[in-house]
Amino acid sequence: MKIFRNFKDAKVIRNPVVTTGSFDGVHIGHKTILNRLKMLAEKHDGESVLITFDPHPRKVLYPDTAGKDLKLINSREEKLELLEKAGLNNVIIIEFTREFSKVTSEKFVRDFLHGILHAKVVVVGFNHHFGFNKEGDYKQLWAWQGKYNFEAEEIPEQEVQHETVSSTKIRQAISEGYIQKANAYLDHYYIIMGKPEKYFCEEPFELPPLVKIPLTEECKLLPSQGIYAVSVESGAVYSKGMAIIYRKPEETAEVLVNIFDDLLFPLKERMILYFHKKIHGAVNLSDFRTTLRINLAKEEITDLIY
Repeated sequence: MKIFRNFKDAKVIRNPVVTTGSFDGVHIGHKTILNRLKMLAEKHDGESVLITFDPHPRKVLYPDTAGKDLKLINSREEKLELLEKAGLNNVIIIEFTREFSKVTSEKFVRDFLHGILHAKVVVVGFNHHFGFNKEGDYKQLWAWQGKYNFEAEEIPEQEVQHETVSSTKIRQAISEGYIQKANAYLDHYYIIMGKPEKYFCEEPFELPPLVKIPLTEECKLLPSQGIYAVSVESGAVYSKGMAIIYRKPEETAEVLVNIFDDLLFPLKERMILYFHKKIHGAVNLSDFRTTLRINLAKEEITDLIY
């Protein structure tokens, strides 16, 4: 997958089949759009393209309200990892600023989709809006097909167990610890990615070996506190494990991991945690009873993950 940081560099893309959006979570609805992009790209002898924005538009437009405490399912690195696994050819990451937010829907189509990229097809999800004040929609794209020489297509909304899929609902499920529900919406495991560090525990009783996954972005959404069954990947090495989401009073949460086959995992490598299920609620590492909970959780996780 090729990554571009502006439109001008991306003009080399062949016969672009384009969609736009934040794509936080790269959930089942996003994947439906990406799969359609791939089919249309093959039809037009072209390449699939996602135009996405960083930071998230809400962070810029509503810094004191809707964007103030917004947490995202994926870090930038995680989102790119998931997009590549989904088979996307190209991603164009546009810095979202207040100035860019004032670009009208027609200017966006005329100057960027048509003028620079020469898009062959523009695909949008159900009820998608774009441009200044969200004035642009599928009806406008349909009306501009002849004027700007592209095809427009809309993907219907997706449902899982009769519930409409949205990044907002997935965020709520994750924050409440309902990982299995979130995974169903996502159509993949919720992940945390990072470079592990040794974790030194000062408690007087014995805890299993733990490593810490530092968070690189403050807006990364974490599950509620507790013990989770996870699979751990580092390079070509895999293991079962448990993740502990732990927060000391008045401190940010930490992600701690006990890797069951820890001798196989070099700490210099990037690590990916795939979350399966919440096993126990919040734990206090200063409480000796935590050791018992962790040992019981390890037995349950060993049976849970095949």
